[in-house]
Amino acid sequence: MNSLALIESFAEFKDDKNIDRETLMSIIEESIRNVLKKQYGSADNYDIIVNPDKGDLEIWRNRIVVEDGFSEDDNEEIELSEARKIEPDFEVGEEVSEEVKLEDLGRRAVLALGQNLRAKVVEHDNTLIYKTFKDLVGEIINGEVHFAKRNHAVVLDEDDNEMVLLKDHQIPSDFFRKGDNIRAVIEEVEMKGSKPMIKLSRTSPLFLEKLFEQEIPEIAEGLITVKKVVRHPGEKAKVAVESYDDRIDPVGACVGMKGSRIHGIVRELRNENIDVINFTTNTQLYITRALSPAKITSMEINEEKKQVNVYLHPDEVSRAIGRGGHNIRLATQLTGYEIDVFRDVDTDEDVELSEFSDEIDAWIIEEFNKVGLDTAKSVLELDIEDLVKRTDLEEETILSVVGILKEEFED
Repeated sequence: MNSLALIESFAEFKDDKNIDRETLMSIIEESIRNVLKKQYGSADNYDIIVNPDKGDLEIWRNRIVVEDGFSEDDNEEIELSEARKIEPDFEVGEEVSEEVKLEDLGRRAVLALGQNLRAKVVEHDNTLIYKTFKDLVGEIINGEVHFAKRNHAVVLDEDDNEMVLLKDHQIPSDFFRKGDNIRAVIEEVEMKGSKPMIKLSRTSPLFLEKLFEQEIPEIAEGLITVKKVVRHPGEKAKVAVESYDDRIDPVGACVGMKGSRIHGIVRELRNENIDVINFTTNTQLYITRALSPAKITSMEINEEKKQVNVYLHPDEVSRAIGRGGHNIRLATQLTGYEIDVFRDVDTDEDVELSEFSDEIDAWIIEEFNKVGLDTAKSVLELDIEDLVKRTDLEEETILSVVGILKEEFED
């Protein structure tokens, strides 16, 4: 490969990779210097002239003329008799410039140069992709599934940039096939060796927030603000929204007429149940809204411990807790308060669990109290599956406790 062929091939490469002229010149010069340094020990005394557009490549070596027999470095010095073969009137101390042809470096060096150039261009390309996507972290991207495996899916954008959606960042009911269109948020971009890895997520609360921005015009226009989003992906989510314009109902705007606006988001999230609530700085009201649809009778807030005891009619307890405990957990995350739920009942109709301390171990009673189950009826109103999910107790232990409590009321 001569210099012209080399430059021509990289001029085409420049066009394919959309590398600007200056960057390509810099890459070529750096690669040539690396080859020269490897061949001669130093490349500081070389001038390299590159013109990718015209296919020009010139390499000039500059050496200082020294007395015959006094050259200590043939790369940087040339003896007087050798210099005068180039130009008869050279004198000691003058600088001699000689052109070095690419082919003079030898076949192996030229091949190494070609490989080095390609590696540098690929490195530049990868760095550009990294920087581009690093600036897009937190944004939604549309892509097409290139292939899907058990633990991840590879997604391509319109420029064929490769992104990965790991299984634990997919909604549990997500199922992808090659060619499926997909939306996800860019969660992280990192360099793995010399290649950028772009990680996507469909489980991040940010994904839901960005979907709201895309689907609700008032949010995109800044008329409504999303204050906080919490999710149990694929099951339930809560979104607190606020508007500074009193004429706008932020919840109504987000939900739309007969749910027209939010239905698209729900479908995108595989039927995730989304509660949209009005944000407020009134803590009691905010907690009440966060626990909806349950209706709260009263509450005691401990601001110091960021904890609240919520009292509800017995019929409302299960609604406050929600299936699998999702409602109360999300309300806790949304408000930042640890929420304990208690039944607001006439104590004469029920029996405190502590009254069973002779038959039930104290640590078991404590486990029930931790999840707001402090009376016999509060335990008996939930089925065994819910009790297992909400406590750290074994099913066998719960069955034993339920049996004891039932006997009390049978009597």
